[in-house]
Amino acid sequence: MPYAPKHKQQTRERIVEAAARLFNRGGFAEVTIGEIMTAAGVTHGGFYRHFSSKEELYAEAVRHFLKKEVPERWQKGRADASLPDQRFASFVVDAYLSRDHLQDIDGSCPLVGLSSDVARSSRGVKSAYREVAQAMVDVFKTNLKGRGARDQAMVLVALCVGGMVLARALDDEDLAKDFLDTAHKHALKTTGWRGGRAQSSAKVSTA
Repeated sequence: MPYAPKHKQQTRERIVEAAARLFNRGGFAEVTIGEIMTAAGVTHGGFYRHFSSKEELYAEAVRHFLKKEVPERWQKGRADASLPDQRFASFVVDAYLSRDHLQDIDGSCPLVGLSSDVARSSRGVKSAYREVAQAMVDVFKTNLKGRGARDQAMVLVALCVGGMVLARALDDEDLAKDFLDTAHKHALKTTGWRGGRAQSSAKVSTA
């Protein structure tokens, strides 16, 4: 008896969520389809009922962040009553360059965790990665004014992503934190924003 469409969709979502975690942790080349299916609680043979290839799943895992993680985590910050005078985009900078994000490998923004893999991947994967980058630029741009808003937004994305990539790659915890703090300071300086970091409990695994 065939599964109901709802069951098939739920299974697909479990596979994508498991893939997103594992790809962030191990990268595209190292993670196998078998490992993903085991983590999702699905038999290996069921993979091709949902995806035509590992690359298709990889692209979907990148988009998963944009469709689910961004609305759930960033919108929570927008409504945070503890930040009444802080612009939403400033909250995103705070949370992106936070200790929480540094330590949250499994739920990390794909702009940080998957950059080197994407550079060697197919056009479909690069397209999904671009969507996340563009979404992050748009979040900042809507909270900036003037003709240079897009340029400022792109600088913010570069500081956030670059600062986190460097911090993740270092074996010196103090130096890693220095990169995050310096990137955070200059991100606020380039926009003229004021204010301290977001609450340490706020997690943003993004862009």
